[in-house]
Amino acid sequence: MGFNRFRLILGVRIFLLSVSLFGVMYLFLNTQLTITVVMVALLVIIQIVSLFIFVDKTNRLLNSFLQSIRYSDFTRTFQVENNDSSLDQLKKTFNEVISDFQSVRAEKEESYHYLQTVIQHIGIALIAFQKDGSVELINNATKKLFQVRNLRNIQALRDFSPDLVQNLLTIKHGENILVKIREKDDILQLSIYGTEFKIHNRNIILVSIKNIQHELEEKEMDSWQKLIRVLTHEIMNSITPISSLSSTVHLMMNDIIETIDSKNECTEEVENLREIQSALATIHKRTEGLIHFVNTYRNLTKIPNPSFSIFPVEQLLKNVYELHRQELAEKEVVCNVSVVPPSLELSADEKLIEQVLINLMTNSIQALTGKPEGCIELKAFLNKRGRITIQVIDNGPGILPEVLDKIFIPFFSTKTNGSGIGLSLSRQILRLHSGSINAFSVPDTETNFTLTF
Repeated sequence: MGFNRFRLILGVRIFLLSVSLFGVMYLFLNTQLTITVVMVALLVIIQIVSLFIFVDKTNRLLNSFLQSIRYSDFTRTFQVENNDSSLDQLKKTFNEVISDFQSVRAEKEESYHYLQTVIQHIGIALIAFQKDGSVELINNATKKLFQVRNLRNIQALRDFSPDLVQNLLTIKHGENILVKIREKDDILQLSIYGTEFKIHNRNIILVSIKNIQHELEEKEMDSWQKLIRVLTHEIMNSITPISSLSSTVHLMMNDIIETIDSKNECTEEVENLREIQSALATIHKRTEGLIHFVNTYRNLTKIPNPSFSIFPVEQLLKNVYELHRQELAEKEVVCNVSVVPPSLELSADEKLIEQVLINLMTNSIQALTGKPEGCIELKAFLNKRGRITIQVIDNGPGILPEVLDKIFIPFFSTKTNGSGIGLSLSRQILRLHSGSINAFSVPDTETNFTLTF
């Protein structure tokens, strides 16, 4: 409406100016009224000046409005003098347009802040970056995963993992990559999914990164449990009848031998029967041993559900130390216990976690047998991701790299008389606590088992 009125006023002014110019020309050419011509000419000049001022004022007003639009300065307002002039109507229209822009901008800002809140709240790490590695966006999960406060370029993660940087810079649209990163006190299995899009002639790559180490361990343990249940079931179904029959036949043979002996009959036949009886005894003994073996591995599938309680970690480590004090003294192994902070508390099944630590301590003591200046460290602290961590560290012979990835597999053992169940059982217990157990070793220098909750 303001623009319509502006056009009307401008048209009226131009019409009056045209009429005045026509009057000046008519009076000058057809009459001798000099004074009247001069007065009409002055009126024309006044109209021209007034029109110039009107247009100039309008142009300045319009320029101010367009500058506000250009620089998104929607705080500016145009003062209305309430004299119902065309400029006031134009100012009102400008104010209404700016008010509409303010509403649209506020709505966009609300949507932006909403999106930012959602992105920062997501537990999966998100990174948006350009082809040269310049980072456009990261969320809190990314900062927590890589332990950074800010990230300007993907290359800054090279110290964390060169393989990770290489995969991020070469990932393609729709590609899914797995990257394994081994830290001293943790193992990360990162699942990376990338997508590419364009904004303002810039190619942006958005990747989501999730640590799936816990899920992989859980699936692995589930697979082993299923295999063990099937194997033990089938073995028990076959061995139990053999054990029962061998025991029964052994008793029957014993009765037959006693009967023959009482009659003082063929000695050679008795000797043959005794050999058969001895063989049956051997079969029975071996089947009993196999039954015991199978029942041992059934423990992997029969761990009781944890009974959670809150207890001080320092007391837990001291209990483990006291249980091994005598053995440590006999083998001249030094054991240092440290908890930082001393008030650190853990919510877990104390007996189950204690059993895990006892198993690790026993392994460390055995590894240090005969080693001069043997030392074991029991440590508890909050790791760089804020998770409670317990470590058992020794300076024994260590574990070879090709063996390190196999030590948690059921039935695998580097000891001649080992059952291969201790570390598998420990991982299963940690899994029930939604935690993890990992190993790091430098041969002849250090072996580090880390429990993370």
